[in-house]
Amino acid sequence: MTVIDTAPLAGTSASAPTLVHLSGDIDIFTTARLRQRLINTLDHSTDLLIVDLSRVTFCGAGGLSVLVGVQERARRRGITLALTGVPPRMTRLLRITGLDHRFPVMA
Repeated sequence: MTVIDTAPLAGTSASAPTLVHLSGDIDIFTTARLRQRLINTLDHSTDLLIVDLSRVTFCGAGGLSVLVGVQERARRRGITLALTGVPPRMTRLLRITGLDHRFPVMA
């Protein structure tokens, strides 16, 4: 799993979203690192944190747990965590688990 672009670009306004691009597998071997990177990103995030999942090839239960946990932390800070580029397999996983109603999905 690789994380790219974890903060708003320099010189952008406070209203510009923070965009995080993820790629690869989100599995038992990568969830701890992902959790820490996303929590660190909250420290530098604007009011909207968008997680781009378009390059994610696999997401296990641990990955979903990380997203839910980070979303809770974000919410407590007044930050909205939204998803974009959700692959079909992950869309199905979110639907099956009922998490599709929890996360805003942006086109």
